Amino acid sequence: MDKITKFLEEKVMPVAGKIASQRHLSALRDAMVLTIPFIIIGSVFLILANLPIPAYIDYLTAHPKIKTALLYPFNGTFNLVALIATFGVGYRLAESYKVDPLASGAVALCSYFVVTPSTIFTVDKMVTTAMNVNYFSSQGLFVGLLIAILSTEIYRRIVQKDIVIKMPEGVPPTVAKSFTTVIPGFIAIITVWIIRLLVENLTTFGSVHNIVGKLLQQPLTNIGTSLVGTIIVFFLINLLWTIGLHGSVIANSVILPIWLQLTSENATAFAAGQPVDHIVTAEFRYLIFIGGSGATLGLVLAMVFLSKSKQMKQLGRLAIGPGLFNINEPLLFGLPIVFNPTMWIPFLITPIVTVLITYLSMDYGLVAKPIGVLPPGTTPTLINGYLMTGSVSGVILQLVLFVTSFVIYFPFFKIMDNQKYKEEQTTLTNQDESKILKVN
Repeated sequence: MDKITKFLEEKVMPVAGKIASQRHLSALRDAMVLTIPFIIIGSVFLILANLPIPAYIDYLTAHPKIKTALLYPFNGTFNLVALIATFGVGYRLAESYKVDPLASGAVALCSYFVVTPSTIFTVDKMVTTAMNVNYFSSQGLFVGLLIAILSTEIYRRIVQKDIVIKMPEGVPPTVAKSFTTVIPGFIAIITVWIIRLLVENLTTFGSVHNIVGKLLQQPLTNIGTSLVGTIIVFFLINLLWTIGLHGSVIANSVILPIWLQLTSENATAFAAGQPVDHIVTAEFRYLIFIGGSGATLGLVLAMVFLSKSKQMKQLGRLAIGPGLFNINEPLLFGLPIVFNPTMWIPFLITPIVTVLITYLSMDYGLVAKPIGVLPPGTTPTLINGYLMTGSVSGVILQLVLFVTSFVIYFPFFKIMDNQKYKEEQTTLTNQDESKILKVN
């Protein structure tokens, strides 16, 4: 165990730390976090438009305008994630370079519109074109992230080389600052315009969106959402936690854009009354992480109700409140699980088992797949299971996962509890002997 700990400290921790602090991945992570409030807001209205109550569904079917109205906020939030994320990457990446983030975010958004194809349609026998709004949602997310990085890199390099329009003294600072954006913004937009022209005229892909989807997005999605790929992702999340690094934050920099796109696709299908296709989505992690990373709620309840050790019982009482809302840092660092080889085994095994159970039960149709509703991560277990699947089967699944995690953690909990109990008894015995000696 000492060799494993040393290896993790010396080899894994430095690499993971560099990944976590890498500016482009940090910008991607922050942009994804920026989209989450709007996804949650949209999810609320998606639920309201599709509550699984027969009488309610019949009423909405008889009054389609009401359902359409309920989906307006959904379309204005959830279905704009590509635009929000594009602006967010441009803003955060520019901020890390200490150049004007607001201008950079705007340039990134304009650059995205430049590469996004339009749709030709006819209205009252008039042929016209308009931006394809499908690319404003998750369908355009990958391209938005890549274009935001490219345009921001061009923007900041031009600014840092001081190739900007400089206004004379006396011009208000706000006006002067706006003119600073003209040259770097022009070069960034011209660059992505040329890329679009080259792709459309020299390739068979037709658009930047198609080329990114076929060459990058789809392969990453296939790998990252397969059963094996999903197990690896969740194993790595927990492995990073064992050495004190926030595994979810690090993994989200890479995998969350893929998961959010699939969440959005499921939500769109569900809103249209069609079957959902994807199992592994952004909300999948909330289904299996009952009590937080590692599914530790079963361990916390064992500590509260089954501990002989006063220390373990007290820590369980302190951790159960946050644990019910899927916050388990008090347990990770208080028990601890971090740098504690005894608890690494169940902490690493549990997500593998829960991923297997969840994935296979959904794949075989025993449990409803996620419907694209992304509740806050602190939504209590069972409640979030119902919201994310729109079915009681999601609640039953989480009960099964809770029991499974409890069974896996229990033997290791007993080992620690017995150790702590013996330490406490030894301390009490020594204190009693000390009192006797003082009396004598």
